[in-house]
Amino acid sequence: MYQLVNSDTYKYPGQETYVLDILPIATGFAATASDQTLSLFDPLGLSQGPVKRIRTEHGNLTAAKVYSAADSVICTTGENGTISVWDLRLDPSNARAMQLGGNQPSLLSLACSNETNTVAVGTELANHQASIIIWDLRSPTAAKLQYVEGHSDDITVLTHHPTQPHLLLSGSTDGLVNLTDTRIADEDEAVQVTFNHGSVHRAGFLLLLDGDATTTVYAASHDEKFALYDAAEHAAAGGAAAADFGDVRALLGCQYLADVVPKARGAGAVVGVGAQDQQMFQLIHLAKGASGWGLDRETVVGLPGAHGSELVRSFCLYDEQQVVFTAGEDGCVKAWRPGN
Repeated sequence: MYQLVNSDTYKYPGQETYVLDILPIATGFAATASDQTLSLFDPLGLSQGPVKRIRTEHGNLTAAKVYSAADSVICTTGENGTISVWDLRLDPSNARAMQLGGNQPSLLSLACSNETNTVAVGTELANHQASIIIWDLRSPTAAKLQYVEGHSDDITVLTHHPTQPHLLLSGSTDGLVNLTDTRIADEDEAVQVTFNHGSVHRAGFLLLLDGDATTTVYAASHDEKFALYDAAEHAAAGGAAAADFGDVRALLGCQYLADVVPKARGAGAVVGVGAQDQQMFQLIHLAKGASGWGLDRETVVGLPGAHGSELVRSFCLYDEQQVVFTAGEDGCVKAWRPGN
């Protein structure tokens, strides 16, 4: 195992603040936290604290996504049913460029597409209904689309396909992962394929170097089961996963899967797993070889000490700078670099 060392740390004030997510953008990286803040950090001056800090006013902030990395625009949402669009190039007092919604149940998940000018949100189950609601930011006074039949429980994950943003992936605690073509209003026609994975914690797309990038999907469940699916082959395979890794706790000797971060240019992904009792977090490369998808156990990168006995909630990779940033339930954001 190749190990990195903790080179810089910022700890949020307060005793029970969780750092929820790290979002790389042009001006640095944004972080969300359970104190309901959205903060902008300089990656080269982490310990100096946030360059900017904004209170999001969602009641309870549940999700954040990058709308435009180049323009440093972030969207956030939460339990009061609102969505805020933030321009982090501006002073915090003027940073909210737009606010949407407010008349729907608590929002749990979020996806943004600058290419299609859209923001999609997923609701909790309320009045026997869980919805995906889509806004076009060019006409934000009312939602553009609403899908209400695809899921029967809380919608925990939404993400757009990275090169075909009309394709929207959704995951729910009902166990289903749906691939929806948002160009189609009729829900029966819009859902292209459904995978039955188990209560969904994380899901997204993987790009391939040598093939069609529209159909390879990863999913991780709340009970740490991890699998990959190919939509083009799904029906022929009778619903079976293209690669089923089972419970990663047994497979990798960890206690939880934190996140999956796809690599650029079709180079697979990095799976982040942790073990609180060992105070260790590991980054494991997921790639497709001649024999199919596999986790490379020979090139594991370890972050010893991690976030102590607390969970790592998010991580991001700056490959060119050879630095990894992690966010944890200990209230810290940490930078990790190769040792001397």
